[in-house]
Amino acid sequence: MIPRKILHLDLDAFFCAVEEQLDPSLEGKPFAVGGQPGQRGVVASCSYAARMYGIHSAMPTSRAVQLYPQLIIVHGKYDRYSEASHKVMDILNQLTPLVEQISVDEAFLDVSDLPQSGYQIAIELQARIDSELGLPCSIGVATNKLLAKIANNVGKSEHKGPTPPRAIKVVPPGKEAEFLAPLPTRSLWGIGPKTAQRLEELGIHTIAELSQRSESFLIKQFGKYGLSLYKHSRGINGGPIVTEHETKSISQEVTFARDVSDPVELRKSLLRMSESVGRRLRKNDFQCTTIRIKLRWPDFTTITRQVTLHEPVDQDRVIFVAACELFNKYWTPGKPVRLLGVGVSGLTTRAVQLSLWETKSDRERRLLKALDDLHERFGRNSVQRGSLLKGPEKKK
Repeated sequence: MIPRKILHLDLDAFFCAVEEQLDPSLEGKPFAVGGQPGQRGVVASCSYAARMYGIHSAMPTSRAVQLYPQLIIVHGKYDRYSEASHKVMDILNQLTPLVEQISVDEAFLDVSDLPQSGYQIAIELQARIDSELGLPCSIGVATNKLLAKIANNVGKSEHKGPTPPRAIKVVPPGKEAEFLAPLPTRSLWGIGPKTAQRLEELGIHTIAELSQRSESFLIKQFGKYGLSLYKHSRGINGGPIVTEHETKSISQEVTFARDVSDPVELRKSLLRMSESVGRRLRKNDFQCTTIRIKLRWPDFTTITRQVTLHEPVDQDRVIFVAACELFNKYWTPGKPVRLLGVGVSGLTTRAVQLSLWETKSDRERRLLKALDDLHERFGRNSVQRGSLLKGPEKKK
């Protein structure tokens, strides 16, 4: 059997690379994309120059500024990141239809049908994305997704310096076990701190040591997950490239810069999120049957509550009213809120019914469609509906 050629592509410090295009003065400087230090900000991405000071993504911005007080903080322009991501994915889909996008800056490609070697394809693809879009990327090449992802991580980790790695790492067919052997167990998918700690307690520190344990031993220690550990430690992963994913839910949430207890401000946040979720439903021709809210208090205690409707909907008003009723039921007036979210699930494709008469629901949907078009053309703040702001009152 001819080995597959799988590529894992990861854009290097993607958000920062886009920011440098928008503001060339940032190039080569230590900067981070994220929230402000005094507002519970978190680093979403940081330049490689900033990483030289120990700064990394998901770090609180306040900690990042402690490590390097001159760090430049840039507010994220996520619409521009999305636009750049689409352009990258267009290039990948021109190369092969077997593209599995797993995040805004990351994808797998199956290029087994192309005549060139995986290494040559990676070189040409990296050069094209750099020359056409000005975005640096790193690529791992192997016979399956697991190894391609690990290869890319290893290639990027071998780079030391203030510039993007632009790494290309290849695992030749037949060399999988040799490549994996010296790596720590946490290099494998799904091994987090708890699993890694348990493995260390069993005297297992490297993938080579893990691969020496029997299937029955690992299943006894880790249940069904033990079988994955057994296969992955041997470089076995037959997962196909998944070109489409079924959407199971849509949600939006916000972490406030400061705890909020004002009911008007909280209701406005629910409205904005309900509109955003509704817009995404309609854009994808979905309707939902379940609406939920998420609440997090200052002590990080988090609750989610939901309600199931009698029929599918895609209207902002219905989502907002249901979210408000849940909020009123589970929020104590005056209690500070750290995080608030709105989500929907039970998604179905919207059925189009032909009727001689236009219902109130039909009129509402036409209005929402017109508003969606205006928001698409002129921005989300161009037109707003004030009638929803009052929302359902909390019952006394």
